[in-house]
Parts: sequence; structure tokens; C-alpha cells
Amino acid sequence: MAIVEDTLPVNLDEYDGTWPAKRRKVLDWLVHDTRDQRFVDNILVDMSERLVAAGVPIARASLHFQTNHPQWRGARLLWRTGLEEAEIDLYGYEVENTQIFLRSPLKVIHDGAGELRKNLEEPVADPASEASLYTDLREEGLTEYVAWPLEHTLGKRHVVTFSTARPGGFADPHIEFLKDLIPVLALVTEIRVKNVMARTLLRTYVGPHASEEILAGATTRGSGATMSAAIMICDLRDFTELSSLWPRDYVIDLLNAYFDALSGPIEEHGGEILKFMGDGLLAVFPLSVPTACADLLSAIRKGRAAMTELNVKSAGDGHPQLGYGVGVHIGDVMYGNIGSKTRLDFTVIGPAVNIASRLETLTKEVKRPVLLSKTFVETAGCQAEADALGLFSLKGIEEQIDVFALKFD
Repeated sequence: MAIVEDTLPVNLDEYDGTWPAKRRKVLDWLVHDTRDQRFVDNILVDMSERLVAAGVPIARASLHFQTNHPQWRGARLLWRTGLEEAEIDLYGYEVENTQIFLRSPLKVIHDGAGELRKNLEEPVADPASEASLYTDLREEGLTEYVAWPLEHTLGKRHVVTFSTARPGGFADPHIEFLKDLIPVLALVTEIRVKNVMARTLLRTYVGPHASEEILAGATTRGSGATMSAAIMICDLRDFTELSSLWPRDYVIDLLNAYFDALSGPIEEHGGEILKFMGDGLLAVFPLSVPTACADLLSAIRKGRAAMTELNVKSAGDGHPQLGYGVGVHIGDVMYGNIGSKTRLDFTVIGPAVNIASRLETLTKEVKRPVLLSKTFVETAGCQAEADALGLFSLKGIEEQIDVFALKFD
């Protein structure tokens, strides 16, 4: 059901016979000339400028999208008069429980309204009772605000808004002009939003580099390439015992905190986490980056500091301490799609990965948290940062491996 406030009178004397042609021109541009534009924010800016040129007196326009992102509930793209680029703001999941959102016009649209118009020139009897957005818009000198849903497939509902500074607000022909754009704008934005969501979901589950490979067409079994990389495999200690002694929700929260402590530094220093394996993770630092080995060591040290902070907090809460082991090696790995005909995993395999995995397992025996292969140490030039432990026979590896333990202060 539409919510319409303070509908303005129509004055058709303001409009000449070119009005339908101007509207058609903007519609044709949306349908035919946005095909090569990947980004919704650029489309918003271009569309807003074309509307102004056509005689629609908008001074502000925004698009509000709900997203499938692990951190962000939604995004707002905002254009104002004079902006050459749209402002982009991201909102976390907690926003839905705030009073600002619960009293906002966006909530009205998400709850099912087909239209919302607000006369901003009308005196407000109780400013505290209305949406804070309206107060902000008045302070910008705007006179009317209008919002409509953008209906995407499968019931996905997003929002588009327009505001004007024209005395008296929008005239009805302006509103009809804008309403004619909505179905086409919904189609144009859905394509871009789904592309962004696909990229986001792939980045979330397989990492940035792998996601770009998949989007570029690496979707068949065996597709991939050989890459040289520093490889890091990390595993949590005594997780099976921990998960059997503590409530499920606590274990999940603790596991997420552990991954946050280690994953943040890896990504910050240019590494890519290819997968989480239960209570472990596999990450690579491509040697195409000259500082890859140094970056990996920096990530390990920063991750250790974060784990120390996590354990201090856990101890203060009366919870168990977390230990972990890390194995590091360097070499060529096959990077690509492996699996069955219908279920693939984009990962790395090869002898170098096996050695890193065996070194991680060896940390339990030698009681040192981070073990490095001699090959990695020599490549990284970090002999002064490691203690030589000698030669070890590793399961499944024919030759003995010269092993070093990373020093910590």
C-alpha cells in the first residue's frame, strides 16, 4: 500500500511538447547505453545528471541495496548536486535494530509500501517523532523527498530515493517521469548487484585471487596453473577435546575468534587464505610479490600477538587457552580446480603443500609453534630469526627435511 504525503498540484503550463521526448531519451539511455558500465554508482551519477538536464529538478538521489556480505548488511549510494562521483556507505547487520533505521522511510518501503512522498516544507508539530533523515534534508534546503522500491527477482526489495530543492517540491509530471524509470532501473541495477554479490560470495568462500580466476572462466576440472608460493598451514591444538567439553555456541565463537586473530594478519600482509579445514587453514603468499616471504613471517608474528591477546581475555573469562602449530615451506604448487565432475574445490596441491602440512604436524613433537623448512629459510634470508633443529623424517616424504623453528621474543 502506497504512503503519499502532501501531493503537489499539477501545473502543466510548465511543460511543453518536448517533455515525453526527454523522458524517452533517458529511458533509452538506461536500456541501451549502460551495457558497458559495470558499476551502479556510476550509473546513478550519470542518470541523475541526465534527469536534471531533462528538466527534472532533483538535487539528491540515492540507491539502497541489501547485500550478501559477511560483514555488511547493505550499502547506500548517494548523489548530490555537484558531485562527480557517488558517495558509498556500508552498513553492518546491527543497523536493523537501531532507532534511526526503525523510524526511517527505508523501513516503510522494506515493510511493503509502494511509494513514499514527504513534503519537507510543511511545519513539523513534533520533530522528535519523525525520521531524523527529514531533519537532515531540510537543513540541506530540500523541499520534498520521494522513495520507491526497486523490485528484483525472488522478492528482493531495494530502494531508490529522489529529493528536490524546488519550491513546492516535485510537480506531478516530475513524479510520473521518475516513476517511469523505476522498472528499467530495477533491471539495470539487478544485473550489477548480482555481479557484485557473485564476486563477494566467491571472495568470501575461496579468496580474492581464486574468485577472479573462477569469474574469468576457470570452472572446469583440472583448469588452473602452476605458481610459486610460500605456503603456510596452521592447525589449532586440542580442538577435539575442547569441542567435546564446551557448549557448541561457545566453541564456534572461540573458533571464529581464533581465525580472526590469524586471518587478519595474513590478508593484511598480502596472503590469500584458500580454505579453512575444520580448525585449520591453508594460506599462500605468491612469490610474484618480492616481499612474499617477509610478509608471511610478519603475518605469523602479528597473528601470534593477536593470539596472545585472545588467550589473556579467555583466561580472564575462565576459559581455556588456545595453542596452535604452523608449518611453512616454499615451492611450486598446482593452483586450480580439483574434485568430482560436479563438485570442485579451487585449491593448491603438490609436494610443497605436503611438506608444509607435515611440518605443522611436527610442531606437536618438537614443542615449537612455528616450523620452517630450510628451503624457506634460505629463500627468505631469515637464518637469524630461526633455530636450526636438524634433519627430520616426515611421513610420506622420501628425503629428510632440514627443519628450523621460528624464534619469538
